[in-house]
Amino acid sequence: MRFIDHVLASGAPEPAARKAPVFDPNSGAIQAEVALGTAATLERAIAAAQAAQPAWAATNPQRRARVMFRFKELVEAHMDELAHLLSSEHGKVIADSKGDIQRGLEVVEFACGIPHALKGEYTQGAGPGIDVYSMRQPIGIGAGITPFNFPAMIPLWMSAVAIACGNAFIIKPSERDPSVPVRLAELFLEAGLPAGICQVVQGDKEMVDAILDHPAIGAVSFVGSSDIAHYVYNRGVAAGKRVQAMGGAKNHGIVMPDADLDQVVNDLAGAAFGSAGERCMALPVVVPVGEDTAERLRAKLIPAIHALKVGVSTDPEAHYGPVVTQAHKEKIEGWIARCAEEGGELVIDGRGFTLQGHENGFFVGPTLIDHVTPTMDSYHNEIFGPVLQIVRAKDFDEALALPSKHHYGNGVAIFTRNGHAGREFAARVNVGMVGINVPIPVPVAYHTFGGWKRSAFGDTNQHGMEGVKFWTKVKTVTQRWPDGSPDGSNAFVIPTMG
Repeated sequence: MRFIDHVLASGAPEPAARKAPVFDPNSGAIQAEVALGTAATLERAIAAAQAAQPAWAATNPQRRARVMFRFKELVEAHMDELAHLLSSEHGKVIADSKGDIQRGLEVVEFACGIPHALKGEYTQGAGPGIDVYSMRQPIGIGAGITPFNFPAMIPLWMSAVAIACGNAFIIKPSERDPSVPVRLAELFLEAGLPAGICQVVQGDKEMVDAILDHPAIGAVSFVGSSDIAHYVYNRGVAAGKRVQAMGGAKNHGIVMPDADLDQVVNDLAGAAFGSAGERCMALPVVVPVGEDTAERLRAKLIPAIHALKVGVSTDPEAHYGPVVTQAHKEKIEGWIARCAEEGGELVIDGRGFTLQGHENGFFVGPTLIDHVTPTMDSYHNEIFGPVLQIVRAKDFDEALALPSKHHYGNGVAIFTRNGHAGREFAARVNVGMVGINVPIPVPVAYHTFGGWKRSAFGDTNQHGMEGVKFWTKVKTVTQRWPDGSPDGSNAFVIPTMG
C-alpha cells in the first residue's frame, strides 16, 4: 500500500507512529496511508526553514522570480499527472482537477512579477535634507493549513506569494487528499528552490495546534470550515501571529425577472453541482425574484439537473464525481433529509445514488429543493454537496436582504439585463465578492480573494497585492545625510578604510 510522507529538508523521515487512511472516493477502498506528524516533525521542518530562509530572503527578487517561472513550466509539464493524482484522492473529475491546478498557476504567474510587487515608496525632501522610503521584507517563516476541496489551488495561492516574497513556507495539507502538495513541493525543488524553503508536514489537529503555537512561525494562512477558521484565528493571534483564516459560505444567486433563464440554468448546473458542490464559491442557493420567475426557472432547472451525469473521476463525460469520504456523503444526505423535515419540497432527491460497478463509491446524486425559507437550519448551514436550494423572494429588496443578512458572506451573484439593478446590488449587498451575470465570482490572481462575516477572519485577503502585504512587513526609513566632512570643511570626501 502506498505511503504518503512529509517533505522535509532535514534528514530521513522518522517512523510514523500514527497514520490515517486515504480513500479512493470512486470505489470506497483505502488506497494509501498518510503519516500524521507530531510537534517533533514540525521542529525539524522549522530548523530547516530557519537555516535556509535568510539566504533566500537575500536572493534578489528577480532571481526568486526565475524560480517561479521554472516552477510554472514544470507544473504545466506535469499537468496530467497532477490532475489524475488529485482526482484519485478527491474524487473530482479530471477537467475540474485541471481547473484546480490552473487557478493555482495563475497565482504563480502573479508571483513571477514579484520584483515589481515588492517595490516600496519614496519621498524626496520630506523635510530639510530628509528623504523617506519604505521597503517590504519577508516575515521569515509562514505556514499554510489547506483544505481537501482544492488540494492544488489553495496551496499554490499561499505558497507562491509567500515564497516569492522571500519567506520559507510550510504546508499542512488535508489528510484526506495529501499527495498533490507533496508533488508540488518536489517540483519546487526541481525548479531550483533551495531545500528548506518549501516543506510539507502531514497531520491532523495535533499538527495544526503545533503550527499555531510555534513561536518561529510568523504568519499562518488557513482555508476550511468557519468554526475551525475561528479557532485557528483566535489561537494563532493569541500566539502573536499574523493570521488569515477563510471559512465557509452559503452563496446566493439572485435571478431577476429580466434574466436570461437559459443562461442562468446553464450557469447553475456548473456552479451548484460542479466538483460535487464541494467549493466555498459554489452557488447552493438560487433566489428567483417573483413567483413567475420562480416557476419559469424551476421548469427549466428540472430537466437540466436530470441531464447531469454523475460518474467516476476519469469519465470524460461525467459532470461531477464522488464526494471525498463516506462520512461527508452521509453528512450531505443528512442535510437533505433535514431540509425535507423542515418543509422544503424535494423536487429531485439525490440520496441513495449508486453507480454500477462502483456501488461502494461516495456518490451523491444532484438534488433540487424548492420552497426553502430563511428560518430553516439547512439554509443557514453550509451543505457542501451537490444540493441546490430555491428560496423565493417577492421583490429586489427582499432578495438583496437574504445574502446581506446571512451569517456567511463569501460570494454572491445577480443575474439581470438591467445595469442599474446590477450596479445597485453590487453597491449595497453585504458580501465580499460579487458576480454580475458571473455565477462563481472568484477574482483573477492579480486581484484578491476574501469574504466577509463568518466567511473570513483577519484583515488581509488571499493572493494579489493583499497576499504580498500579508507575507511581508513594512520597514520605513527616514534618512538625512549631513553636508560637509567630519573636519568641518564642505569638501566632498569618499570615506576610506584605514
